[in-house]
Amino acid sequence: MFSGIIEEIGKIKEKRNKGNGIEIKIEADKIFDDLKVGNSISVNGVCLTVEKIDNKTFSVSISSQTKNQTNLGEIKTGEYVNLERALKIGDRIGGHFITGHIDFKTKIISLRKNGEFYLMKIKIPQEYRKYIVERGSIAVDGVSLTIAEFKNDEVLIYLIPYTIENTNLKYKKIGDLVNVEIDIFAKYLR
Repeated sequence: MFSGIIEEIGKIKEKRNKGNGIEIKIEADKIFDDLKVGNSISVNGVCLTVEKIDNKTFSVSISSQTKNQTNLGEIKTGEYVNLERALKIGDRIGGHFITGHIDFKTKIISLRKNGEFYLMKIKIPQEYRKYIVERGSIAVDGVSLTIAEFKNDEVLIYLIPYTIENTNLKYKKIGDLVNVEIDIFAKYLR
């Protein structure tokens, strides 16, 4: 489980084919104080397993299913990803519960500055619209966010300056793919 409070922005150092899937090596800085091989880690909201650690980099494998259903299949060397280590019992939860199991990927359809804030719109596929609640939670590339508005098939999200500065959303543009996880409680309540 994760909270959607991004700890660090990592950088893709290598990407290579591994059978039907891929292996990526990610460079980071802050997360290594207690990161171990076998730990779960959220990479752009996707729960993955740390397989190797080597001098400020770690490697993860991505199955063919995850490659096809998330934006990690299209990721390129040099791109930035959101990183969060798994929650520890007793830690504060500043965001909302996130499983790391992505529901769908979608394109950013609008991203514009509004004063110090940014307004981002994404499309929600038909089968997931029943779970969307205004002022409810949604995870976009692993970032815990609040749904400001839901009209037709579009969700509007306000991004505060802190979120822009401390996540890979600062590198995103219209048309970029993002991973979306619907709030787990909305699914269970439905």
